[in-house]
Amino acid sequence: MKSRIVLIFVGFCILWGFLWLRAANLQVLPNDRLQALRNRQFKTVVTLQARRGAIMDREGRDLALSTPAFSVYADPKIIQGHRSAAQKIGKILGVRWDNIYARIKNRDRRFVWIERRMDPEKAERIKALGIRGISLVEEWRRVYPNESVLAHTLGFLGGEGQALEGIELAYDQALRGNLKKVVVRRDARGRPLVADGLLFQQNPDGHDLKLTIDSEIQYMLESELAGAVRGFEADSAMGIVLDANSSAIRAMATVPTFDANKAMRTSADVRRNRVVTDAFEPGSTFKPFIVAEALKEKKLQPNSKYFAENGLFKVADRTIRDAGHKYGWLSVSEILAFSSNIGTAKIAFQVGAESYRKALLDFGFGARTGADLPGEARGSVQALPWGQHLLSNISFGHGIATTPLQLANGFAALVNGGKLNTPYVVEGIRDAETGVMTETERKMVRQVLTPEQSAQMRLMLTGVTAPGGTGVNAKVNGFIVGGKTGTAQKVDPKGRGYLPGAYISSFAGFVPAHDPKFVIYIVVDQPRKAYYGSQVAAPIFSRIASYAARKEGLAPVLLSERNLIRKKIGRAPAAEVEESLVLASDLLKTRDPVEVESVPDLSKLTVREVLRQVSGKDLKIKMIGRKGMVSETVPGAGEPVPEDREITVILK
Repeated sequence: MKSRIVLIFVGFCILWGFLWLRAANLQVLPNDRLQALRNRQFKTVVTLQARRGAIMDREGRDLALSTPAFSVYADPKIIQGHRSAAQKIGKILGVRWDNIYARIKNRDRRFVWIERRMDPEKAERIKALGIRGISLVEEWRRVYPNESVLAHTLGFLGGEGQALEGIELAYDQALRGNLKKVVVRRDARGRPLVADGLLFQQNPDGHDLKLTIDSEIQYMLESELAGAVRGFEADSAMGIVLDANSSAIRAMATVPTFDANKAMRTSADVRRNRVVTDAFEPGSTFKPFIVAEALKEKKLQPNSKYFAENGLFKVADRTIRDAGHKYGWLSVSEILAFSSNIGTAKIAFQVGAESYRKALLDFGFGARTGADLPGEARGSVQALPWGQHLLSNISFGHGIATTPLQLANGFAALVNGGKLNTPYVVEGIRDAETGVMTETERKMVRQVLTPEQSAQMRLMLTGVTAPGGTGVNAKVNGFIVGGKTGTAQKVDPKGRGYLPGAYISSFAGFVPAHDPKFVIYIVVDQPRKAYYGSQVAAPIFSRIASYAARKEGLAPVLLSERNLIRKKIGRAPAAEVEESLVLASDLLKTRDPVEVESVPDLSKLTVREVLRQVSGKDLKIKMIGRKGMVSETVPGAGEPVPEDREITVILK
């Protein structure tokens, strides 16, 4: 009997010893499984957004910013009276109470968002209800103070604060900062341990963005495009303003637009940034590129003549027409000024399909520009071989697809000295902690023309906006401008061919002509009250170019006998074209003029040949006489160039 008692006692001691060892093991040594169980029972993890960085224009004006807001969440397990709670909260939020009830009625759930990013007034009213299991947390709400201005470029956020479009999406990582998981502790009954029902958490802020956009030019552009859509009863309109030398985007717009604060209430079709995403046949604004390539290959000079076949030109089994005009012999400058399809096609035949296609690829067509915006389309340059008819079509902007951004950027390369750059819209990123602004590195893709060839293109393109040219409505008082009109048939999106009576009207131009600061491209889609680019798009360019030039503080060009020559740009179909004023020395100015020590031999040259001869040289030309050939120069050929760099050229 005694031995049994001892045995039982020893057994109890061993059992208690084991229990003490197990207790010590649980209390002292870490146990991942128990830790996870405790966390599930006593903690709820909530992921919150940091303050999203601000977006501002190049002058520091706010385009997008974050303001404090409150979000309400629920612990369905501890709510008493789920239906009543849903009805009270739904009344404050202005939503159906049964939708809230469906989310909070499941008692097995421990965390449910009810409403994100409310205004403080609603948050205070919900807090005042004092409902157990309903809590508030402070977050950030995105606000676009200018509403629809630059909406397509800025983009917007979704209901959960996720970036969906535009700059918001392209620079999301920099803007959003670091997400932080916040632990909400609970007591033994599962009640959240949050003082006064509120949880405040300081999260690392996102970085701020400074854009290349000028808000005032942007507003002007959008206003003009909206007016064109209304006035011409068009489907839509697009426009872009580039810095001619860097391809920094100063303004970019699509109309119709939308309020970025209410973006999700707008259809995806309206929210699309068509300047970047939509490719179409550009029409005659494409003609300067074949001229540039022919100039580069030395196939022609600005005064080279082509016979325009009196308006009808048979190519294979097709006929090319010049929009009702019956031109005879035209110079290259006149082919651009009068927008002759036949003259352009003949230049293309000289260049050839292979060389022309390579030139288009060099100008960036058929590939994304690399702009820092999402959703950019590549456009389309058809693969070889090209028949004669396709080659002629592409030369005047049909049979090829480009985005407005591509064409504007290519046009900048035509006139800025021949440099193709990568467009960009973010000027710099400012670090949230240090405040240091890191500027975007500007990227030149390639040199596509020499400065001299680019200067010749500038000079020829001014003829388009001179009296008698198709772009005369693009002229800007006080400045000489250049550019090219476009009137393209609209491709039928449902099948092959073109929509009857549907056109895309456009104008691509630059200001000022002698030293381009801005390249501006305007597109109006399917205007119904008029459709020629000269009638629809050119006047819009004129107003925007005038505003941008004066806002930038560009000095108006002063015309005088010292810097002025007169030239005839040709004949219109029915009447003699008036002589126009052209600043020869300025139009042919290159970025880095070549210094010369002696006067070049200009004898027996025409005015245009003189201009080409001195193009790119550090010389000033004073013309005496309006036409004829050079009879003599002062100083004479071979003599030292005067200190003022001026040479007098006498024409007879």
